[in-house]
Order: sequence, then C-alpha cells, then structure tokens
Amino acid sequence: MPEPAPVDLAIKARWVVPVAPPGEVLDDHVVVVDQGRIADVVPERECRARYRPAEWVDRDHHALIPGLVNAHTHAPMTLMRGFADDLPLMEWLGEHIWPAEKMHVDENFVATGARLAIAEMLLGGTTCFNDMYFHPEVVARTALDAGIRACLGMIVLDMPTRYAAGSSAYIDKGLRLHDDLRHEELVTTAFAPHAPYTVEDAALTRLRTLADELDVPVHMHVHETAHEVDASVDRFGVRPLERLAALGLATPRLLAVHMTQLMPEEIRFLAAEGVHVVHCPQSNLKLASGMCPLAALVEAGVNVALGTDGAASNNDLDMLEEMRVAALLAKGVSGSPVAIPARTALEMATINGARALGLDHLVGTIEAGKAADLVAVDLSHPRTTPVHDAVTQLVYSAGADQVSDAWVAGRRLLNGRRLATIDMEATLQAARAWVGVLT
Repeated sequence: MPEPAPVDLAIKARWVVPVAPPGEVLDDHVVVVDQGRIADVVPERECRARYRPAEWVDRDHHALIPGLVNAHTHAPMTLMRGFADDLPLMEWLGEHIWPAEKMHVDENFVATGARLAIAEMLLGGTTCFNDMYFHPEVVARTALDAGIRACLGMIVLDMPTRYAAGSSAYIDKGLRLHDDLRHEELVTTAFAPHAPYTVEDAALTRLRTLADELDVPVHMHVHETAHEVDASVDRFGVRPLERLAALGLATPRLLAVHMTQLMPEEIRFLAAEGVHVVHCPQSNLKLASGMCPLAALVEAGVNVALGTDGAASNNDLDMLEEMRVAALLAKGVSGSPVAIPARTALEMATINGARALGLDHLVGTIEAGKAADLVAVDLSHPRTTPVHDAVTQLVYSAGADQVSDAWVAGRRLLNGRRLATIDMEATLQAARAWVGVLT
C-alpha cells in the first residue's frame, strides 16, 4: 500500500457544502488542501489512508462552504455607516454623500474604511469582494495586506472629485492600476463607471474598447431607481439599458448592479446577451429604490450574484443576511414560496458571484483544483439547532457571528473568530476617529 501523500492542510467538517453539484451536502468529509489549492474532497477514513497533512482541523459541528463572494461593495464607505440615513437616493447622494466625499475622502480615509470593511467581511464569511470606490490602489494594498481576494474597480465619473478631474483622468489612473496589479494572484481589476447618469457616451465607448482589449469586467449601477430610468428617457430618448446596449456594453462583461426597474423584454434581453445582474436587496429596501424581479431573472436564465452595496446604505456587509433577505424578498415579490430556494441563494453568494467576476475557474465551489477559499460556519448555536438541512440553516437561520474560520488560497485569515492579519483594536480605534468629522 502506498505511503500517505504529504499535504499542507486537511479540514474535516460535519457537513461539506461544495455548491457544485447544486444542493449536495457531504457528511463527515474532509477537504484536502495543498499549495493553496483544493487537492481532494473525501470521506475521513479515506483521507487518513491517502494523505498526511501538516495541519488537521476538526470542525465537528460546522458546515464548510466556499468563501462568500460579495459582488458589489464600496468598502471604504464603512466610515459613513449611519451617516445621513433615511433619505431618498438622490437627496442622500447629492446633498450628503458626494459633498462629504469631496471634503474628506483621501488615501487615509480609504485605507481606514477599507481595512474596517475587510475585517467585517472576513468575520462574516466573505473571502472575495468586488469594489467600486476612489483610490482603488489603496484598497488593493489593504486587501493584499489582509490576504483577502478582491476585484478592484477602476472607477470612472465625468464630474471632478478629489481623486480625478474628469473621465479621462479616471481612466488613466485605472489603467495604471491595472498594469500595477497584473502579476498579483489575489487581486484583479474591473472598469467601474459609476452609472449611466454620471458617465457620458464618449467615456463609455472608450471603456467598452478597453474592457475588450484588457479582458476585464465592467461593473456599473444600472436601473437603480425609477427616477434614473425616467431621466434617461427624458435626456436620451431611451432607457439606460437600451443606451448601454447601443454603446456595445450589454455583454457578458457587464455586471449590472441593482436592476430594480425591469420590463419583461429587458429580462429576456439580459438572458440572451449574457449580462450579469448583481442584486443588493437590503440597500434597495433601505433606499426604497424598488424591487429587483429576482425570481423572473433566475427563471429566465440570467446569472444573478449578490452584493451588500456599501455600509452607508445597507448598513452592514453581512452576506449571510443578504442571502436570507434575497430569498425571502423574492418569495414575497413573486407570490411563490418556492421562488429562490436556499440552495439558489447560496449559489448567488458563491459561484454566481465568481462567474460574474470571471473567477469561477478559481473560486465559488469546493472542487479539486480550485483555490482553497473556504469558510466554516458553526451550526451548533441555538438558532441553527437542530440541523435537518445544512443549506437551509445557512440561508434562513445562521448569523455572521457563527463564522468561525476562513481561508483564502489555503491561508487561514480567521481562526476561531480571531483575525490573523488585521489588528482589530487598532482598526476600530482608527474608524472611531471619524465620528463627528463627516459633515
């Protein structure tokens, strides 16, 4: 009989939820990790016979799942959590958020807010996030320091800010960022034009060409509110999605965020063109932006991912909670209790987000050959006991405080609720210093 093969890590869990194939749950299996990749998924007895791990982790009351993918964030806006709450979107943006950003958002603000966001996300089981904010080079450094996976938005606006004077300057900075990060394993880039109403046709046309040349996604708020759609019709004679399609942007590269205002023919168009939708249910509810027709999108075959949006409009970055709200809201909006079952919500928060970011070859499921981005959730808490179905408990009952461990590329970043790469007390102290500063 051959000698057991040496490997870096073996994680044994009461339930392994690989996500692929959909709905499968493996009892008392072990995920074997070597050199940052998943080497095997096997029953415990077989693992002990075939492998000799340098580290063995027992999680006997836990579900082991792929790391969650937060497909839409504004990470540094954690410093605006609770600032200017309970306002309509355009009043919130125009009279509070944008003026505060113009006055206060610099590299220090971004670094402090991003570090706080990454700490919160890791503690909640998110191991990959897709960001859109100023100074993405700072968010990139912060993410690399923490060891989390990230897609950094090369943000584009027409209006001048402290970060750039106009769309050309934004694009130039984004291209430099893309070039600087091209050899990094944990961070990638996407063009991030803010919205159809803040970026003109010339810049969008240039972004379409560049996205094709660089093979990167385009991450954009689209059809967020009825006001946005009406204003587009008044100004351009067409709805925003039709305008983007005419500019050549309605392709599988596009991550269209929010999409609360959709007609049946637009849903069919999204499915036919392979456009990804990122659903942010809690932010949409808080801002009363509208209801994304999630069940209809999924039924049509649109790939729908989940995002939290920023903490200024959510007000947290909890993807477990986002799954629950997405599933429950879809049932209420569609009038069907079978709409968006728990396994679909979990797919939205894992493989669907990875697919939207072009990372599904690497993350989003627990399969041999993929990166070991893994999360353990303790289901022994009263709120998740007894466990008749591990997936439904994860989606409908589990809380972020039940996430015990997280690994990215096989490196443990969260160990028994303790962050390994972030000084939590220093991060909290730096964030508290912003109380009373924002105006």
